[in-house]
Amino acid sequence: MNEFLKWFFEFISEMLKGYSEIVRGIGHGIKQIFNIKNYIEIFKQHSTNYGALSWVLSIIAIIIVIAVYVLLILMIILGIRKYVRFRHSIVSNEDLLEEISELQRKVLKMTKEKDEIMAMKVSQMGLPAGSSALSLADGSMAAGGEGGEAAPAVVESGVVQTTEQRFSKLIEVDAFYKEYTPPEYDNDIDLAGICDNFRNFACSRMHLYYEPKVIWLFLAGMASTKLIILQGISGTGKTSLPYSFGKFLQVDTTIASVQPSWRDRTELFGYFNEFTKNFNETEVLKRIYSSGYNNDVNLILLDEMNIARVEYYFAEMLSILEMPNADEWELDIVPNVWSTDPVNLDKGKIRIPQNIWYIGTANNDDSTFAISDKVYDRAQPINLDSKGVAFDAPDTPPMNLGFDHLDKLFREAFDKYPISQENLKKIQQLDLWVIEKLRVAFGNRILKQMNLFVPVYVACGGDELDGIDYILATKIFRKFESLNLAMLREELRELCVYMTKTFGKNKMNESIAYLERLQKLF
Repeated sequence: MNEFLKWFFEFISEMLKGYSEIVRGIGHGIKQIFNIKNYIEIFKQHSTNYGALSWVLSIIAIIIVIAVYVLLILMIILGIRKYVRFRHSIVSNEDLLEEISELQRKVLKMTKEKDEIMAMKVSQMGLPAGSSALSLADGSMAAGGEGGEAAPAVVESGVVQTTEQRFSKLIEVDAFYKEYTPPEYDNDIDLAGICDNFRNFACSRMHLYYEPKVIWLFLAGMASTKLIILQGISGTGKTSLPYSFGKFLQVDTTIASVQPSWRDRTELFGYFNEFTKNFNETEVLKRIYSSGYNNDVNLILLDEMNIARVEYYFAEMLSILEMPNADEWELDIVPNVWSTDPVNLDKGKIRIPQNIWYIGTANNDDSTFAISDKVYDRAQPINLDSKGVAFDAPDTPPMNLGFDHLDKLFREAFDKYPISQENLKKIQQLDLWVIEKLRVAFGNRILKQMNLFVPVYVACGGDELDGIDYILATKIFRKFESLNLAMLREELRELCVYMTKTFGKNKMNESIAYLERLQKLF
């Protein structure tokens, strides 16, 4: 045992000597670095034979060395400060997490107390606790007695009889339309006239400049779908286009500025507040409701729509707009019916009228989310990639355009300018080629939208092949971005050649330019 202790003591001693040598060496090195006295002695020994150039070079060398040391010291100080701040932020985050946990505990406690109070009120009304209490928890007990006591609610034929109102904005709409007189709509203008008048109005009255094609695309998009996505760089008029179009029709566009925190439908349509027993109505909900009363062309602008995930907050509306029967376009708002609910709220549901469109603006940068195929397939994208060029236009007043007349113009265009059989055959052949080479299919929805988009585009003043070209580029070839394009460059080149051969030279420029851009990017 003694021999082991001797060995262990000598072993540890030798190891500690190593550590002490390291510390001593570091200390000796630091001392040597800052031995100013020794530097002065060395300089004195060599400076006696210096010439003018040697003096200049020596001074420069000293300045450089001093600067290097100052820089090292500053870097060390900055490193220490960053470490201290990092530690402070970690501590702050821990404090915040503790506060959040404490708040969650308080919320759970308050919820439990609320349930107990509700159970007491139900028992005072002579109702059994449980399912009956739950059925009244959504607001069917109207506040009314003095001292804040709840008055018993009467339910007749599934309708809660109460004097309280939970939809203040929608009831204002009901009151407004009791005395409403619709304007005299212009029922003589055609689609080309609407495009020309709007372009001149935007120029002369709002100093906004749009190319005719942009307006043709906008109206053709309205004919093909209820959701339009305006995308492109900042400053190209994405927000101003629907805004100015609302001014042109003398029906202001409702603007909903999408926030990064939007996660579900309540951000867009509102929600019922269990504590206040009021429905928090949004301007979007109010516009949808009021559109059921009028014959106007109503626009809702979802500004910066992809700053949050569109599939989250707009999912229910995407499903509704896909239903083939427009009579089934209904949105559930509340689960029960109050006697004071708005007139056109049917069993807690609001009907989505046909005279309303949703216009979204989208930027593609690091602060936004990519828009999924599900959304793009149901929408009509319009690319705004260039700023408008100023031009002279006659002073043009706004107009009143009824939805019935606009819908009639769309239907007349469908009948008058259908896609030619020759081009339909070429599109079918292109579909087969793309399926064979790239394993991508068009889909019936896109072909249906094309058959609606192209005739209206032609009626506005465009060319049939240009309309087909735009749909192919924005709705079909856009899907290629999800493929491994680095391995498909040869197929993309073949596709460009095939389209030129099929549709003719100097045709389908939008699609070919897009395919060539894909070849360069990947």
